[in-house]
Amino acid sequence: MAPLRFSANVSWLFPELASLSARLRAAGSSGFQAAEIGWPYAEPPEALARAAREAGLQLVLINTPPGDREKGEMGLGAVPGRQAAFREGLEQAVLYAKALGCPRIHLMAGRVPQGADRAAVRGEMETVFLENLRHAAGVLAQWPRSGGPDRPCPLLSLCFWCCPWSHGPRPGLSPAAAILQKAGSPNLQLQMDMFHWQIMDGNLTGNIREFLPIVGHVQVAQVPGRGEPSSPGELNFPYLFQLLEEEGYKGFVGCEYQPQGDTVEGLSWLRSYWDKRGHPRAGH
Repeated sequence: MAPLRFSANVSWLFPELASLSARLRAAGSSGFQAAEIGWPYAEPPEALARAAREAGLQLVLINTPPGDREKGEMGLGAVPGRQAAFREGLEQAVLYAKALGCPRIHLMAGRVPQGADRAAVRGEMETVFLENLRHAAGVLAQWPRSGGPDRPCPLLSLCFWCCPWSHGPRPGLSPAAAILQKAGSPNLQLQMDMFHWQIMDGNLTGNIREFLPIVGHVQVAQVPGRGEPSSPGELNFPYLFQLLEEEGYKGFVGCEYQPQGDTVEGLSWLRSYWDKRGHPRAGH
């Protein structure tokens, strides 16, 4: 079994440092060889690429822009009437991803519009999301990765909990899987955010085994506090990490959690994992 490869989500880790560039350097100094950035758009892509390069980091994931966060927006992929803004944001994400050499973009679906009835807008939101997913998949299909035609185009990650119209009494993961099937694009995959998977559906063992074949990226945080995997909570991460290994997961595991104290001290769980399995280099 190959050991897991971890990436530091610097939008969450190292909050004691103000800039993303400084956080990237701290991630490299802490032993990471990969990183991800939720929203990198406040800093020039060239500066981020330089910081990552100097830190010896591979950038593996960014999100599409969230939209107007002051109005409560958290992504635009499924929001009716915001298709033009979504496409503008996608162009910006592609610009950053190219500059950063980043192979994955997480398409943020967004939330049910304020004041709208969830059931009433379900059909329209799914239609908009499918339209935007297909558009994004087509855009990125034109962008081969460096290394020649034998390497596939970048993958788009869709987090299942971002099917906002499907929220309700334990909707399960089937809505997201169905969306991917309907979209019918080979460069679309699922993002396994264990924090949200546990909250929305539970049954992590069964869901990991069922859906891992269509998963392109994993993120971890403890439930319910969203702290380190080693912090008190519902999830047994040593078991879950071993399960991912046994199931043959080859992608990255993003550390998208809120440190409960000093970030470096809180990485003791990861250092323990590395000590037990060796410290794999990103991309190896």
